[in-house]
Amino acid sequence: MSDPQARQPAAEQDSDGRRSDFAFVDVPRLELDQLLGQLVDRAQEVMATQGRLRGLLRAHQVVGADLDLPVVLRRIVEAARDLIGAHYAALGVIGSDGHLLQFIHSGMPTELADTIGHLPQGKGLLGALIDTPEPIRLARIADDERSSGFPPGHPPMSSFLGVPIRIRDEVFGNLYLAESTRGAFTAEDQELAQALAASAAVAIDNARLYAIARERGDWLRAAATVTHTVLGAPATAWGEAAETAEDPLGLIADLCRRTADADTATVWLPSADGHLRSAARTGTGDQLEIGSEFELSADIPLFREVLRTGTPSRLTSPEEGGTEIDDARFDIGPIMILPLTGIHTGRGVVTVVRRRGRPVFTAEDLDMAAGFTNQAAVALELADARAEQQRMVLLDERDRIAADLHDHIIQRLFAAGLSLHSVAAGMQPGRSTDRVLDAVRELDGVIGQIRTTIFELDPPPTGGHDGLRARLTDLAVELTPMLGFEADVRFAGPIETVTPPRLLPELLAVTREALTNIAKHARAAAAEVSLTTRADDLVLEIRDDGVGIPDGGRRSGLANMRRRAEHHGGSFTVRAGDPRGTVLTWTVPVG
Repeated sequence: MSDPQARQPAAEQDSDGRRSDFAFVDVPRLELDQLLGQLVDRAQEVMATQGRLRGLLRAHQVVGADLDLPVVLRRIVEAARDLIGAHYAALGVIGSDGHLLQFIHSGMPTELADTIGHLPQGKGLLGALIDTPEPIRLARIADDERSSGFPPGHPPMSSFLGVPIRIRDEVFGNLYLAESTRGAFTAEDQELAQALAASAAVAIDNARLYAIARERGDWLRAAATVTHTVLGAPATAWGEAAETAEDPLGLIADLCRRTADADTATVWLPSADGHLRSAARTGTGDQLEIGSEFELSADIPLFREVLRTGTPSRLTSPEEGGTEIDDARFDIGPIMILPLTGIHTGRGVVTVVRRRGRPVFTAEDLDMAAGFTNQAAVALELADARAEQQRMVLLDERDRIAADLHDHIIQRLFAAGLSLHSVAAGMQPGRSTDRVLDAVRELDGVIGQIRTTIFELDPPPTGGHDGLRARLTDLAVELTPMLGFEADVRFAGPIETVTPPRLLPELLAVTREALTNIAKHARAAAAEVSLTTRADDLVLEIRDDGVGIPDGGRRSGLANMRRRAEHHGGSFTVRAGDPRGTVLTWTVPVG
């Protein structure tokens, strides 16, 4: 039953203060107003939430709209700052050593950031989020015991929100937000930040995969350039690098530095004294150096292991592997040590270096760079094999020419000389007979020159321009300005084969001393150096057409030549030439 008093009018005062018995208390209307107010509040919250969800969708679109990793990271930071509503936002990329590798920030003016100085090192709250990749939300940063404060000049920050960015099972980095525009970060802010971090992880992973694919393409083009250049074909890529590196090792160093985005690259080759010598070296802004005089000890364990096994290695700093590489141009940081593998052993190693503080080389970087140096080593091996094949073809052709000269030309000249000698023997002494005998001697000289040419067609076992024939010939050319003419150099017999290495400096010293004496004292117009193998002896004969050795002249040079011969169990003689000049004969055993 209803209460009859509830229907009775309540006494109220009207506007002029009189009591009114006809006003009622409007209780149901007050409840309705409250409900309507709550409904409006909820509707506004729904609209705000819907707005933030639309903002999250826009952030997803912005973050995933590019594949360039630096651009993606910048967009993530700016989208997080706008979406969550923070004065400051940052993204810290974690390196393989667990420290911050990159720190991209937004909201702080550039001049203020420059005033603060170095970027965060991953300590305090930032380090806590790295050590334990779980969300951190604080109303006041200073109240948390893990906070380590701010450096001088840093703007004040109160509220803080940090969430990790995970790519599969890997923590790529962390998203940091500070100083909420609404006073403090809410649980909803944290959920939005985590949702954005998940979307950012996908975008970062795609950008990284795209970057790796692009870098792999760069390494493949670099390998093709080395192959085409080393094997003699025109380079189709990296043309500028190919033009600056005439030497194959220089080209390898230059392409390694460019493709790896490094500051310097050096090709090291083992030397006979057990060291590693830099055969090519290039650095940022520097000219390419071929055959640079830098050395490292081959006993460095890491280098020795790379040479022995052909397995590449990477370091975050030279101290990590005890490499002891010093460079006056910059402070060395991350290093890759790459093998140049030969058929049976390591040809050498390539070091690729970045400055300290720059990003470390990743496992993908090492894998791609090692693939490049392996391809480069194959190209060098193929070039060596082709050069050896061409050398063998040249040797076969030389052997054929030498055989033709010996079997045909020399024999015919020798027969002609014998015939003329027989004719001269039947002639009366006189001018005609002398002319025939001169022709016989001339033919004999021609035969000797042809024999020298035949032996010169056979390359010395020591290879290249380091052989005895080449050294003596070069010495005669070197002393030509002093002599006023070029001495005639002749060889007979297998000089390179029978001459022991210990006699090479002695022969050069005696020849230099003799030719120098001719230039200073003989007043000669011609000189001849003849090196001949005879039985078990090596005979060096030097003759000139000068004034001869005067009586009472200095004999120190001749004494030195005699002492050198006797030291090796040989002999030395000096006699007058016919019709003039001097003949020096230096003989040593080679057995």
